Amino acid sequence: MKGTNVAIVGATGMVGQEFIKVLGQRGFPADSIRLYASDRSHGRKVKVRGEEIEVRETTPDSFKGIDIALFSAGADISKQFSPIAAKAGAVVVDNSAAFRMDPEVPLVVPEVNPEDIGKHKGIIANPNCSTIQMVVALYPLHRANPIKRVTVATYQSVSGTGLAAVDELTGQARLVLEGKPAVPRVYPYQIAFNVLPDIDVFLENGYTKEEWKMVEETHKIMHAPDIAVSATCVRVPVVIAHSEAIQVEFTSPMAPAEARRILSKAPGVTVMDDPSGRVYPHPVMAAGRDDVFVGRIRKDASHPNGLVLWVVSDNIRKGAALNAVQIAERLVQK
Repeated sequence: MKGTNVAIVGATGMVGQEFIKVLGQRGFPADSIRLYASDRSHGRKVKVRGEEIEVRETTPDSFKGIDIALFSAGADISKQFSPIAAKAGAVVVDNSAAFRMDPEVPLVVPEVNPEDIGKHKGIIANPNCSTIQMVVALYPLHRANPIKRVTVATYQSVSGTGLAAVDELTGQARLVLEGKPAVPRVYPYQIAFNVLPDIDVFLENGYTKEEWKMVEETHKIMHAPDIAVSATCVRVPVVIAHSEAIQVEFTSPMAPAEARRILSKAPGVTVMDDPSGRVYPHPVMAAGRDDVFVGRIRKDASHPNGLVLWVVSDNIRKGAALNAVQIAERLVQK
């Protein structure tokens, strides 16, 4: 368990900062942690495990002696530096979309497909945040009763876009409440007191890239290419935590009580499901917590083999940093 040297690339971003927090909270056995970012952040000091560490510019020489490199600096940086890090002997856990659908790169959620970690060739991909929470909730049910079809509508927080989007939401909210115009910069339209069915770019098939990620990544992670998946992804004026309304069609009927029983024993899942007592998950209570929270479990009135679920999780934590650190923990254990 000793002798692990960790590099964090994108250390000054929201996910990078969460990497640092999660590593400390979970007592990750790192002998050293090096911090890297762009040249704009070079020289900045960041507290890591009680010690001030200087952020360095990411260069091809950054990965000598590194065992595990956690990347969250965008797809371009990942494409440039992940192969260099892997060639230097590090195992890269990449949070961008750069390698997710590469057939040579495992796409891993430890609660679902931990066995895929051992198939890596130097790079392991961290899935999209909205996909992670969905498969954590669905996979235990799929094992008990194979899923045939999933329709999901997401309600995604602005932190998924980054710090600039969080600042835009808070700034616009203040302006609107003061009766002033809110000029959008990060998003195409005002996000304060609004919802935008527009995440990533639009594809020729009418879906957004974010929606299509949920289709393809679910198939790859769950090793279930025959599951029909359709997604509508919506940006909402929430700072942290994504919510999802999921309709699931199973091979056979499944009672809500059976789903609750299965999910209550599933790793990484907390069931909060007592609507009569107003007990259900929501973003405010999920922010800063590790689990995927599931509630509103009920029969789908439109299909005899269907259930409807409400799933909420912190997109920066389980949807990004925590999932990557859990992969890193498995690497260390091996």
